[in-house]
Amino acid sequence: MAKEPVRVLVTGAAGQIGYALVPMIARGVMLGSDQPIILHMLDIEPATEALNGVKMELVDAAFPLLIDVVATTDAMVACKGVNIAVMVGGFPRKEGMERKDVMSKNVSIYKAQASALEKQAAPDCKVLVVANPANTNALILKEFAPSIPEKNITCLTRLDHNRALGQLSERLKIHVGQVKNVIIWGSHSSTQYPDVNHATVTPTNSEEKPVRSVVADDNWLNTEFITTVQQRGAAIIKARKLSSALSAAREHGCPWECILMDHMEFNLALSTHSQLHVIKDNGQLLRG
Repeated sequence: MAKEPVRVLVTGAAGQIGYALVPMIARGVMLGSDQPIILHMLDIEPATEALNGVKMELVDAAFPLLIDVVATTDAMVACKGVNIAVMVGGFPRKEGMERKDVMSKNVSIYKAQASALEKQAAPDCKVLVVANPANTNALILKEFAPSIPEKNITCLTRLDHNRALGQLSERLKIHVGQVKNVIIWGSHSSTQYPDVNHATVTPTNSEEKPVRSVVADDNWLNTEFITTVQQRGAAIIKARKLSSALSAAREHGCPWECILMDHMEFNLALSTHSQLHVIKDNGQLLRG
């Protein structure tokens, strides 16, 4: 029996991350290969033409799972009946800016969008906050959309986790899938702490070993590794003159449902005002 379509909202859909993210959702990367999607796309009025262009491309791609597309600059229309909201839209971080520098500009944006979700979204709507500062924006959204269960509002800071995995795999010249149990403590900001003290690596044709023993360079792990992960976003902005898009879309294209399909690790910011490391084991979520 065919599943009922799920309504998925992406704000800032005409932007860099949104443009990379919506086709991933439309082809089933987020919710699975058998889940029909009605995609709601929201952006600001100056981006109307670009937003319509994204809609045209989605139609042209003829995704089998994509039942319909709603493209609008009206938050009330965009939020109507949505089951999942991926909040990408926000003032973009530019070269020389920290995540905290965009906070004041994004507060008003998140207040308005939270109010629209409060009035229009499905009662069990799940909300994933992306725009920086993601942790703070999630808190703002929780305050202005009080009817949405607190447990349903998250900001997925998996990008920091992926960046840490990438640095370790490059250092050790192994596949990123051979590194696991890296933890990111703190906010999605330059004050975060990438923790490898519980991390392990499984070298080719060898047994699982602690990352510290395989790297065998505590000075690098305690200095350059940490600052590289902390400042990776700024480094990408300096190199591209634009903020992360491809890697950010990769991160946010696979939240709750997709993550829980298999045994895998990820980092998820919850309403505990901290970041917890979560592992799925035999159907249970283990937090540590």
